[in-house]
Amino acid sequence: MKLHLIGPSKHLLTSSIQITGSKSESNRSFLLQALYPDISIRNSSNSDDAVVMKKGLAIENGTVDIHHAGTAMRFLTGYFASQEGKHVVLTGSKRMTERPVKVLVDALRGLGADIEYQNEEGYPPIKIQGKNLTKNSVRLPADISSQYISSLLLIAPSLENGLEMELIGKITSVPYIKMTLGLLNQIGVTTSFIGNTIKVSPKQKVDPITLVVESDWSSASYFYSIVALSEVGSVIELGSYKKESLQGDSVLAEIYKDFGVETTYQEHKIILKKERNPQQETVYFDLANAPDIAQTIAVTCLGLAMGCELTGLHTLKIKETDRLLAMQAELSKFGAHVAVTDKSLHLEPADNLKSGVAVDTYNDHRMAMAFAPLALKTSFAVNDAEVVSKSYPDFWDDLKHLGFQLQEL
Repeated sequence: MKLHLIGPSKHLLTSSIQITGSKSESNRSFLLQALYPDISIRNSSNSDDAVVMKKGLAIENGTVDIHHAGTAMRFLTGYFASQEGKHVVLTGSKRMTERPVKVLVDALRGLGADIEYQNEEGYPPIKIQGKNLTKNSVRLPADISSQYISSLLLIAPSLENGLEMELIGKITSVPYIKMTLGLLNQIGVTTSFIGNTIKVSPKQKVDPITLVVESDWSSASYFYSIVALSEVGSVIELGSYKKESLQGDSVLAEIYKDFGVETTYQEHKIILKKERNPQQETVYFDLANAPDIAQTIAVTCLGLAMGCELTGLHTLKIKETDRLLAMQAELSKFGAHVAVTDKSLHLEPADNLKSGVAVDTYNDHRMAMAFAPLALKTSFAVNDAEVVSKSYPDFWDDLKHLGFQLQEL
């Protein structure tokens, strides 16, 4: 589906949006529920990734196809490896077979897991024979995707002897690790995270408990961008959120102050208001702890004729696409001057955005949603717009609610 986007005719916005539960929290909660059936879950994500994760957990034997869902691939690898008697082949889309899993597989093998590569060494598909894992010590490089680490931490309390994990080097995406540990603590699991060592105690049974999933902060980023690109005085309310969030992307509230957007917390919602126009010509952010909002920030800067220097982006090369190269290509279509390395993006301030271009999405939901707010500044099209269902199926409907005009081409 190709969509042509035109921003609202009136750029002074006032609206309220209810956003689906966090994909990250939902998938962690689903896995914990599979290990401990007395857990109930409310406000879970309705995203494709969450649906795939839930279906995967229900399979005992056979092939588990997770399509484009990288989180499901990492989390289900740990889950099935630790489930004695289960035999599965984990596979996915063509892009998924290009995304590495070697670090995680090596760590699980070190714990005694039985995992074999079906094609290329280090990449899916993988064949897993579930076993009772009794070893409890593992070492991992610290600068890898936090999903490898969380995959191990989520199964850790179900292991006979728990788990002690040593992370080697500078740790990436600490908030996602803390999200996982926070959920373990909520269900009564004892954990510690001191220096580069994480310990998780074993727990055989969990008392009945309901986990309430907070709405997704990554999804909120697109509305921060919309408010930033709107007129001073624009207000959008988003639910359901809390100030003490487990999600690393909640740093948005601080980052978007540089774009004139203030955040107010009120009961179970946040209120975003454009208080002023930004004063800086260029902004600098280290996004090592929140790489998923890099695309949104870069597009916001483009729309405000600002420059940006974004660092800490080394994990973006192994996402749904190589997001750094994809951003360079798509930002350039609007006339931007962009330079990327393997872990950074540099955008120069640019006026006079080109119109009528078509943004390619590369099977990446965040490419479609990050660029959408730019319709407030120029008209353009988005190719394969349905890709948003991976994390936020209601996205285009919510934009219509704000007054965006969407024409299917």
